[in-house]
Order: sequence, then C-alpha cells, then structure tokens
Amino acid sequence: MSHSPKPSTGGGNLDLNSLTDHLRDSLSSFEANKPDFRELDLGSPVSPLRTRGGLITTTTVTATTSSSSSSSGSASGTQNPLHKPNNSNHSGELSNSSESSPTASAKKAQPGHSRSDSLTHSGQFGSQSAVNSPLTGNVLPTGNICPSGRILKTGMGMANRSAKADVLGSGTANYGHGSIMRGGGSAKCANSDAVNSASRNAWSVRVGGVDPEELKKTGNEMYKKGCFGEALGLYDKAIALAPGNAAYRSNRAAALMGLGRVVEAVKECEEAVRLDPNYWRAHQRLGALLIRLGLVESAWKHLCFPGQRLDPVELQKFQLVEKHLSKCSDARKVNDWNGTLREAEASIAAGADYCPQLFMCRAEALLKLHQLEDSELSLSKVPKLEPYAKFLQTRFFGILSEAYLFLVQAQIEMALGRFENAVAAAEKAGQIDPRNVEVAVLLNNVRLVARARTRGNDLFKSERFTEACSAYGEGLRLDPANSVLYCNRAACWFKLGSLERSIDDCNQALRIQPNYTKALLRRAASYSKLEKWADAVRDYEVLRRELPDYNGVAESLFHAQVALKKSRGEEVYNMKFGGEVEEVLGFEQFRAAISLPCVSVVHFKSSSNVHCKQISPLVDTLCVRYPSINFLKVDMEEHPAIANAENVRIVPTFKIYKNGNRVKEIVCPSHDVLEHSVRHYSI
Repeated sequence: MSHSPKPSTGGGNLDLNSLTDHLRDSLSSFEANKPDFRELDLGSPVSPLRTRGGLITTTTVTATTSSSSSSSGSASGTQNPLHKPNNSNHSGELSNSSESSPTASAKKAQPGHSRSDSLTHSGQFGSQSAVNSPLTGNVLPTGNICPSGRILKTGMGMANRSAKADVLGSGTANYGHGSIMRGGGSAKCANSDAVNSASRNAWSVRVGGVDPEELKKTGNEMYKKGCFGEALGLYDKAIALAPGNAAYRSNRAAALMGLGRVVEAVKECEEAVRLDPNYWRAHQRLGALLIRLGLVESAWKHLCFPGQRLDPVELQKFQLVEKHLSKCSDARKVNDWNGTLREAEASIAAGADYCPQLFMCRAEALLKLHQLEDSELSLSKVPKLEPYAKFLQTRFFGILSEAYLFLVQAQIEMALGRFENAVAAAEKAGQIDPRNVEVAVLLNNVRLVARARTRGNDLFKSERFTEACSAYGEGLRLDPANSVLYCNRAACWFKLGSLERSIDDCNQALRIQPNYTKALLRRAASYSKLEKWADAVRDYEVLRRELPDYNGVAESLFHAQVALKKSRGEEVYNMKFGGEVEEVLGFEQFRAAISLPCVSVVHFKSSSNVHCKQISPLVDTLCVRYPSINFLKVDMEEHPAIANAENVRIVPTFKIYKNGNRVKEIVCPSHDVLEHSVRHYSI
C-alpha cells in the first residue's frame, strides 16, 4: 500500500525517499553494475545517517516498514509531464551523426549508470531528463546497517517488493554480514527485477567483464585507420555479446564494404533494419549499397526515409545512375552499341561500380562492336558476387539479372569458337528465365550454330569440302558475326582452289577478330598461292611477331621474301633456309648475303682466339633455333679485306644487317647478350 508524500516536519516523520537512498547504500558492494559514489563520515556502522538534499528520482517508489526501524511512510514521485524521450542514442555508429530509432534508444541505457545529480528515470530505461524536484523529506532512519561506508548517488530506482519480513544477511552471496534481505533469501539488488528484464533486451551489457560498447568503439577506431579486417572481428565479438544491436550490424556492414564483400554488407544492413525498422542510418547505408549494385528502385525505398533529410551526395549519385541506366537500356533496345557502351561505362563511373550486369553489358557492347579481345577481357573484370535474393528477382533490360549474365557469356563463348561452353551457358539462361523471348531465341540459335559447326567439321575431315562449305554457311546465316565459321569456310575454299573466296572469308574473320592468327595464316597462304608476294610477306611478318617460335612461319616468310626479290628482278644468292652457319669465302658473296631481304648475323672470328671458340657453339645453336635469320661467319685471318672494309679490329665481333643495312654491332658479347639481340631481331 502506498501513501501520498508528506513533508517532513521533524525527526518523528521519516521520508521514504531518504529511506530508499539509505537502502541503496547498503548494496554498494554490488560490483557488476556499480555506479558512482561519494564518501560520507558515518561515525560508526550503526550511527544515524546525515540528511541529504538535492535531486531525487521521479520513479515511483513504494516501501514497507523495515525490521530495523520503527518509522513508516511512503513517497511517490511522478513523471514530468513535459518530459519527452530522447531518441538519438546509437552511440559509436560510423557516422558523424548520432541518430537512432526510438526503439533503439529505449533498449540502450543501463540502469545504475546514470548521473543522479542531473538525470531522472522517466519510467523506461534509456529515456532520461534533467528534472529538479524538491525534497519532500530530509530525515533518514537510524539503526540501519551500512557496511561499505559509502552512499550511492541517486538514479537507481527500486522495484516494488512484496511484504516479506526483513532479516539481516549472514554474509552469503555478494553482501557482508548485516545486509538487509527480504524473506530470509539471498541478497538482491533493489532494482534486480528491472536489471534482469533490461539485460535480456539491452544492447549494451557486460558479459564476463567484456563491454560490447568498448568493442564497438575500438572497432570504429580500426575502421577509421582502414584496418577493416580487424574492425570486422571486433564488431563480430560485440554482436556475439549483444545480437539485438542494430548499430553493431550496421557498423559490421561498413567493415564488410571496406573489404569488398558487398552482398554480405547488404545482408547486414537488412538485418539491422529488421531489428530496428526506424533506424534511419541503416536504411541510408543500405540504400547506398544498393546503388552500387545497380538496384536503384530498391535503393530509393531506403534513401527516402520518413522524417529524415535525404543525403545530397547519395541523391546525386542515385539520379546519375538512374539516368545512365535508363539511357543504356534505350540504346540497347535499338542496337545502338556505341551508345550502350558509353552509358554502361557512365553508370559504372557514376556509382554502380559493383553491378555485374553493367559490366556484362559493357562486354556485350564490345562484342557487337567486333572488339572480341576487349570483350573477353571485360569478363575478367565482372564483380564476383555471391547469390543474393534481390538479384534473382531483379530484371535488367527485361531479363532476370542472373539469366542476363549467362546470355552474354554464351554470346562471347560462341564468338571465340567454344561452342560447347556457349550451349551450356545459354541453357542455364533458359532455365533461369524460360519465358523471356530474347533468351529463348538465343538458346535456339546457339544450338543450331553449334550443330552446323559440328557437321561442317565432320564433312571437312571426310574431305567433302563443298558440303562442308554449305554446313558452315548455315551456321553463318544464324550467326553472321562468327569469325570461327568464316575461317573454317575459308579453309574449305582453299582446298577447293577458290583462293579469292578463301581470302574474302579470311578478311571477314579478321574484321570481326583482328588478331585471329589462324585466319591470318590462311590468308597469307592464299596470297602465296596467288603469288601476291608483297601481301604474303606483310601477313607473314605479322605472324612472325605473333609466333616468334613457330619455324613454319619463319620458313614461309623467308621463301616469300626470296620470291618477292626475284619478282622485282633482284639478284638472290642464298636460297637456303637456316640449318647451318654459312662460311663467307669472298667479298662478293659477303655483299650478296647481307643484302638479302631478311636479317643476317655475321660472326667475325679468328680460329686462334679462345673467346671465339667458346662462343661458336652458341652461334650454331641460334642458327637452328632461328631459321629465318641468315647466319654467316668470316675468318679475319683468311679474309682481312672484308674485316678492313667493315672496320673490325677485335674478335669476336657480331654485326647484324637487315635488308642490306647494318642495324647493330656487338663486340665480345656474353652469351646472354648475343642471344637476346638475335631474338630481338628475329621478331
């Protein structure tokens, strides 16, 4: 039973608010949640406590009579009618602001940790207000036991207790001899029920001496230093102690984003929003992440949080990404691949830098623009993200996002001649989005083209070249930009003697794939058959640079160069291709050899020189390894006139000539230097 508060008129009337303070003093050894205290001169363990003025809590308190006092009375504090809960209490959030939802602030505060001199409990944990209330009484009861000699500050409300007999403790539990206990049980804190209730829901509690708030603060410091892995570990520990804390989840998302684990970061933000739907910082962070993933529609729902001002930076990013995505889609619809490429790259630069679909769109546009190598390279730059529900439900260009990834992959695999891979990718796209018309058309075409290519290959192996040409032609009608089918058909025309047609198909293949070496090799062979030596030499020189270790190309180039010289009426002395070092026997032979339309390496030597003997085996090896190069050796003792004409004074000396002009001279080279020089001029 509670009574209305009475003003103190003397020592006979006891104020129960003061009694509350006194009872709280007896629990000062409660170390798990120990508040601030101030010293009192109590005189003796049983001396009367001095009166104390100041602030009292406004939490309603009801007390029964104590066995150690003959006084009785009660005091009821009322909540300030003007008090409003303070809802900004997500401290430690990785932001310059400290906003939070009302539910978050209601869960955060810890009983017993508030300053009693300026704060009052408003009836729920975490909502506090600076309310000054006059003392309704200032006389404390006498005879109470206070073993600690300290008095706690106000701010810890007492829970209502049932009317049980008060007894003195025997020193068990956390209290010494003389502690007041109800009903003979073990000693408990006066607000233990409230603490137990709060600890089940609170977001910042001490577990085993570890405070998750401290872990969070340390994690924030590591995050600011760029140590995202360390910050993530600290946030994980804080979440393990307080799994219901939305701020910890949001901070963990920031650390994951720093590590490039975007989908995990999104999931953490979604969990934070689930825990606290009014936590606008988590909404804002989630919206920013969704923009980076290209999910602008979903992002807008979180950016426009009711009652909060939209971040101007994120708003600008959202508007730019949305604009370029729309233009990209419009350009793709009309097959404007230059526009598609431009807008896809603009979307990525504007902020959608983790959107796999935009990177695949870029690869698709490059493929359509016949930049196959760049298109294939773009595939390696596509962000690798784990499966995510929002992706699976989102459509890009009218196609389910995951299906679009396989659709583009199938086209690139087909262009590269990997038909089996193309069919597999197209079938996956069909399984994911079976009702999409574009996916269905591509799947059908890929299967038919792969079938035509297989049939053509079988016919070519059977030397049925005319039928093979028809089979490859069927595939080209379905896929007119397939360089592999053009090259295969060119081989058939070559076998049939239709060299001009073979060159035409090679030109088509090289227009689609400029560095297609197989098409270039077949065109060079066709030019040679038609005795178009200048064109043949040009193609073989390109191939020689692309395939420096391919002796077949080197030999074809040599013979084409000799034939070109002959066709121009020039005299050719050396008709032999590679194999051994040619020994020069006279000045005329030397002049003719270095004038050949190829690279010539001349070794000026002396049979009595030790260094010449050591390096001669390497020259023989290089002659075999680089058959397109004409190797010569001149003995200075037998042909001093040649040495004098070339101004050679020291042996061994190597001179490199190209088309009759000296391009390099090496005196007494090491093995590595000589081999490097020969390799350089062989390309």
